[in-house]
Amino acid sequence: MAKITEPTPVMKQYLDAKAKVPDALLLFRMGDFYEVFYEDAVTVAGAVGLALTTRDRDKGPNSVPMAGFPHHQLDIYLSRLIAAGFKVAVCEQLEDPKLAKGIVKRDLVRIVSPGTVTDDAILDPKKSNYLAAVSLPPKPRFAPRSDELIAAAEDSSAAAAPRTLHPDEAIGLAWVELSTGEFTAAVTPYRDLFDYLARIHPSEILISELSVCYFPAVMAEGAMLTKRPDWTFRLQTALETLLRQLGVKTLAGFGFDAQTDALALEAAGAALDYLRETQKCSLDHLDSIGKYHSGQCLEIDQATIRSLEILQTTDGRRAGSLLSVLDQCVTPMGSRLLAEWIIYPLCEIEAIRRRLDAVENLFNETSLRDSVRQHLRRVHDLARIMTRVVQGRVTPRELAAVAMTLLELPFFRQALEGSPASQLVALAGEIEPQDNLAQELLRALGEEPPLTWRDGGFIQPGYCKELDDLRDLQHGGKQWLAAYQQSESQRTGIATLRVGFNSVFGYYIEIPRSQADKAPADYVRKQTLKNAERYITEQLKAYEEKVLTAEESAKNLELKIFAQLRDATVKVRSQIQHVAAVLAQLDVLANFAHIASARGYTRPNMVSPPVLTIRDGRHPVLEQTEAPGTFTPNDAQCRPDGAMIHLITGPNMAGKSTYIRQVALLVLMAHAGSFLPASFAEIGRTDRIFARVGASDELTRGLSTFMVEMIETARILNGVTRSSLVVLDEIGRGTSTYDEISLAWAITESLLETTRCRTFFATHYHELTDLAETHDGIDNLNVAVREWGDDIAFLHKIVAGPADKSYGIHVARLAGIPSPVIHRAKRILEELESSHMDAAREAMGDLLRQVGSTPFEHPKRTESPGEQVVQFSLFGPENHPVLDELRELDPNTITPIDALTLLSRWKGELNEEDEPKEPASKKKKNR
Repeated sequence: MAKITEPTPVMKQYLDAKAKVPDALLLFRMGDFYEVFYEDAVTVAGAVGLALTTRDRDKGPNSVPMAGFPHHQLDIYLSRLIAAGFKVAVCEQLEDPKLAKGIVKRDLVRIVSPGTVTDDAILDPKKSNYLAAVSLPPKPRFAPRSDELIAAAEDSSAAAAPRTLHPDEAIGLAWVELSTGEFTAAVTPYRDLFDYLARIHPSEILISELSVCYFPAVMAEGAMLTKRPDWTFRLQTALETLLRQLGVKTLAGFGFDAQTDALALEAAGAALDYLRETQKCSLDHLDSIGKYHSGQCLEIDQATIRSLEILQTTDGRRAGSLLSVLDQCVTPMGSRLLAEWIIYPLCEIEAIRRRLDAVENLFNETSLRDSVRQHLRRVHDLARIMTRVVQGRVTPRELAAVAMTLLELPFFRQALEGSPASQLVALAGEIEPQDNLAQELLRALGEEPPLTWRDGGFIQPGYCKELDDLRDLQHGGKQWLAAYQQSESQRTGIATLRVGFNSVFGYYIEIPRSQADKAPADYVRKQTLKNAERYITEQLKAYEEKVLTAEESAKNLELKIFAQLRDATVKVRSQIQHVAAVLAQLDVLANFAHIASARGYTRPNMVSPPVLTIRDGRHPVLEQTEAPGTFTPNDAQCRPDGAMIHLITGPNMAGKSTYIRQVALLVLMAHAGSFLPASFAEIGRTDRIFARVGASDELTRGLSTFMVEMIETARILNGVTRSSLVVLDEIGRGTSTYDEISLAWAITESLLETTRCRTFFATHYHELTDLAETHDGIDNLNVAVREWGDDIAFLHKIVAGPADKSYGIHVARLAGIPSPVIHRAKRILEELESSHMDAAREAMGDLLRQVGSTPFEHPKRTESPGEQVVQFSLFGPENHPVLDELRELDPNTITPIDALTLLSRWKGELNEEDEPKEPASKKKKNR
């Protein structure tokens, strides 16, 4: 930072304030502007497009860079800076510059970071805004470093490369939504941390200064990574902070144990300490903390959230995601809760059924559904407004919005009380009307008060007589002046006496000069005009003083009344916040019923066994984005007495990925409590959904596409249970063809043998379809294609059986590959299919079928000295002694007996193994 040798008193104030928040951009209030200096000015000017100028230009190179904007535009520029990922501190004037003696007092009143925003002008009303904190154990265990990570680092820096925590290492995680008061903490294995973060999607993550090396910024998934002092994560400090905030002597009532949940409490305490430091206002709305237990909902990992595009598309847009097409909620609270229900679906069958009962009741009762949604449109965002009420930042219009919302509560209670759905009846019982408060707020504020209290005028006339009198004075007090003029005219006997006002002399009594001798003794001459004399009296002077102070007095009285109204609202804060949660639930349930009615959805039958039957299922997103009636429905079924694993083959772009995503999304929607786009659905309880769809790399973490795929697949195999649903789209891209096939084969067998879970595996390896011949529980599906000449049409219909070919060249032509390349590819394909590749493909198929007939195990393969391992290339088999001998053989000279002898020997050499293989033609085993 550039320095000036002798800073002015104001600049010293700035430098002192900046020293308190070195990691934040400082907005410094100077009169009607917020100013920014030094490097902060350069940063802010570039980020939000302000003009960069300098202070003390006469000092040349030592002049200070400066930028600024009008004070009333604070929310605009604050939102832009937060959106750009900055932390911003606001240094405000604490006294009226007109009344200040010397330098105006200033101090930090607020520090705003991405995770601590509460302003509607900055927040997305449909999205929760979380601050997260992560706590590590005192002596964490470490996993061996990846060979790829070490190879990517230079030898000189390898020792300093970030170390990876052991996957089983327990860590603490807390997350808080400051704008609504939601506060949760959990202890979780490190392996699940980034799944939690993917669901929470925090804007900011707090990490101890000693732990930040284990969480490089790239792992924060777009969140700001904020380093905090290590002591804020210590258990004793965290416990003291939490107990003081929650007003309790123990956390047992919230389900926490200081020993077993120590890491979660450390994270929660650190988050709360950060909020106390940055907000500098009441945090009374944070009066509870919840404990999250793994397994209390259907678990979805980071890869699944991304693959299924649940919250946003792969390019980061909300439009086109599952959430976007399911969200027709009419309140911001409902939209935020819908996202939570989708990302934390229920997994307890009875709870799902109760939710579906409520949706069904609203689905069947059209008038009830429509009236509920109509009244919900009059509901404001109580959850976030009440936070600003507690913090003292609420506006008159927001407080009036609270009143307008409270007036709607009797309708909801009455409308739901007689419902046959137990959940709707329960919600009705939790609605506690606040009619007295609502009427008082509206009597004081009206329905449409000003947006801000700064200019006054927001308290309704007639609410306070003292305020009305002050306003009369403020606007000239015409009635008083008229009465005073009349009384003085009668007292003096001067009919032409009048009372006036000007900005120079104030109020005065004017008498024509011809009658000046009638002026009473208490009249004091103030001004002489050509034809009149002007006087002042003690009574008029006292009135003038009242008038001159009336504006300020009226503003102060309004603020006092507003504070009383705010305090009255704070007294019932917990009841109003609970009502907000109830209305959010009702909004989501009515939303599910509305889209089910509008789109022809049907109620799923939820059962405990891990089964799956979907008839005429439709992709919930694509059905809405494509032209009406063009989407092709498909069935899906998994039964323990039939096939649990489905291998789907067919050409690229034909719809394999769409089909498997569709199945996963419908299962997810059912567990969230939604009806489904299908004619019939029976969904068994699901504990986890695993989706490995699409190819991507993570170069910033030193991970190739293949490594990412293997990591995600490993998580599936290590976490899958019998109640899980797995959808896979290709396996092994990035390695050799035989490696890919071998991995895909073994992974499929593992899923069948270890859990027999519901699995949909889209693949372009036709060799895998042979698994259905040797294993019960596996079947083949393919995407139907109609072909005529060189043209094909994708029917997008899933039918039984394997695909007969890949149609890769056809797809390439549709993609715009030049015609010469297409023609050349066709000739090469014809040659490969009619020559030695046929033999290679047949040999490979025989081998895989033979291997597939053996029980699944994890053997350690060893190669004897001199053993030759053969892998066929894409364009023909590699050299092999048997092939060399076959090439040199003249079939015209060999006898039949010699040919049979050679074939027998060759077969023995090719099939020589440690253990004999069963013939490929063996029938399916009974498992």
